[in-house]
Amino acid sequence: MLCVRVELGPRSYEVRVVSGEGPAAFGGFAREALAATWAGRGCRSGLVVTDENLAAMAGEYVRALVGAGIASSLEVVPAGEASKCLERASALFDRLVAMRADRHTCVVAVGGGVVGDLAGFAAATYARGLPLLMVPTSLLAQVDSSVGGKVGVNHPGAKNIIGAFHQPSGVWVDTETLATLPPRELRCGLAEVVKYGVILDPAFFDYLEEHARAIEGREPGAIRRIIARSCELKAGVVSEDEREETGLRAVLNFGHTVGHAIEAVAGYGGEFQHGEAVAAGMVAESRLAERLGWIGPDVTGRLVALLGRFGLPVAAPGLDLDALFYAMGRDKKNRGGRIRFVLPRSIGRVELAEAPEAEIRAALAAMVGSEGA
Repeated sequence: MLCVRVELGPRSYEVRVVSGEGPAAFGGFAREALAATWAGRGCRSGLVVTDENLAAMAGEYVRALVGAGIASSLEVVPAGEASKCLERASALFDRLVAMRADRHTCVVAVGGGVVGDLAGFAAATYARGLPLLMVPTSLLAQVDSSVGGKVGVNHPGAKNIIGAFHQPSGVWVDTETLATLPPRELRCGLAEVVKYGVILDPAFFDYLEEHARAIEGREPGAIRRIIARSCELKAGVVSEDEREETGLRAVLNFGHTVGHAIEAVAGYGGEFQHGEAVAAGMVAESRLAERLGWIGPDVTGRLVALLGRFGLPVAAPGLDLDALFYAMGRDKKNRGGRIRFVLPRSIGRVELAEAPEAEIRAALAAMVGSEGA
């Protein structure tokens, strides 16, 4: 068992990383995590949210909560990015109303990033905030979306544009859930893992290069290490800039300005899953940094090689350049109508910056061109 503490004063919480303990041990963790909060101490009921692919597993978590004295029921949503919408959130509100939920009712998200964001958004907004527990089952959710308190849903024109900051009371990560994760889903999580090396930790990037085979082979030791280190790096950023007020937390968006535009143009749940879009976005933004003279081609070369080793796309051929540029204009980091990017200065160091439109379009042209990488 590994534990990572997210330090936020009285709202601090623990990310507990286990292997094979599963739902049986979750009930005790849930009660312990909830007891550390005002609303959680009086929690006697809960709603477990999951998707249709994980309903059987989530049922075990319902039973674990019941065993811990938290009478719980299950709400199942369709799998896929399309469920991260206001209509599905409204259905969760309906369920909470029917349960007569109050501010001592917990919401438990069992699933990947879509379930976590959707359930977290419902928890953040119903009764102005319910206790939230995260049980991420995909690598992407385990290393990124379950930690840090960002929750939300998509608008047809922009990803994650409707949301809130709502920290969980605790995060339970069981690496055993990755055993049956489809290879594509594992690769999507690795895109976010690579991101942490580029933005914050050159030694971690070196580790990923040197242990790519073990990671691809899902060797337990390597998987535990990359999850724990990713969570540590994100926790450090969140502790210092929880609500993106100083600019530090913006570094976590490397690859996401272009990546979110790729998803919007290709269609949510379409050709590019989130991690794949971020991978191509990181390469495009690294090339933009090259064009600005911030880095040499060696940095982009290392990034392209590592993403390729993990089977991730490094380009998005065929997408409309003008549509991508328009979609980036709606990014949350923008200011005064100007697109802002997180760009690398080196492996392990990035900065928030603007760029001339001509250079942005040139980087996008390389990404969508038939030449690929």
